[in-house]
Amino acid sequence: MRICIYGAGAIGGYMGACLARAGYEISLVARGPHMAAIQANGLTLRMAGESFTQTIRCTDDPGELGPQDYVIVTLKAHSVPAVVDQLPSLFDQDTAVVMAVNGVPWWYFYGLDGPHLDQRMESVDPGGRQWTVIEPRRAIGCVVYPACEVAEPGVIEHIDGDRFSIGEPSGEKSERLTALAEALRKAGLKAPIRPRIRDEIWVKLWGNLCFNPISALTGATLEQICADPGTHALARAMMVEAQAIGECLGVRFPVDVDRRIAGAAAGGAHKTSMLQDLERGRAMEIDALVGAVAELGRLTEVPTPNIDTVLALVQQRGRIAGCYQ
Repeated sequence: MRICIYGAGAIGGYMGACLARAGYEISLVARGPHMAAIQANGLTLRMAGESFTQTIRCTDDPGELGPQDYVIVTLKAHSVPAVVDQLPSLFDQDTAVVMAVNGVPWWYFYGLDGPHLDQRMESVDPGGRQWTVIEPRRAIGCVVYPACEVAEPGVIEHIDGDRFSIGEPSGEKSERLTALAEALRKAGLKAPIRPRIRDEIWVKLWGNLCFNPISALTGATLEQICADPGTHALARAMMVEAQAIGECLGVRFPVDVDRRIAGAAAGGAHKTSMLQDLERGRAMEIDALVGAVAELGRLTEVPTPNIDTVLALVQQRGRIAGCYQ
């Protein structure tokens, strides 16, 4: 089994190191000092008090790698459009593309029964380029739960979690999905197969939608957002709007809003990824986490006044900081 990890940063590096240690033929696409360090010294993963290093082929030119059985895309959503034209060099007729990317995926409406069948999402796939170039038939959905960071070039620090929920857009338990789940499990990762992967995408998105932009606007941690009456109420109102959209699209939410907020509060003094990106001057995942939900609100004709207001504010915050265009 040949697997290319496209975007071998924190999550991609974690997956790649685990899969390589399990004996799979892994290649990595990375860039800059991180790529150079992996080429020179291998990829090191620090995890659970241990550290190991794997020698893995790493390049910034996917054209060098040839066709793969699986391409696992672990970039942030806003980074994918810029590289989409490089991906076909990794494809043969049956290559599957695992979108391990936060937010509403570009393939969301592929094969989804209802009035929006095969609808493109402009906020996450401008001009439908991913739909056209990658092709939705290749897509496998993935919800990423681990927390990792690049401690230094070539070194990944695993912080928490080991679950990657996966599922076909059609809900079927396909041969390619089963084989991928088995590979991830052999690598020591949890890989539950979900017949309704969109439901799980929404449950994670539900929190990201509100907590990420509110934290970026206020500087607050999850615990502080949930404890403050004003930001708690705003987050809840955004989640209620999002739930109405999801339910219009057939999503089943396994927990209620207040339980989801309580789960976030239990995260303690945790800074969201959007706040961390803002503080470090990096591009913020505004479109995939917030803009896409606002777009779905317009599509389903569900009013989203709170989501729209927070979206406008965080877009302006990002532009002023040079973290959003």
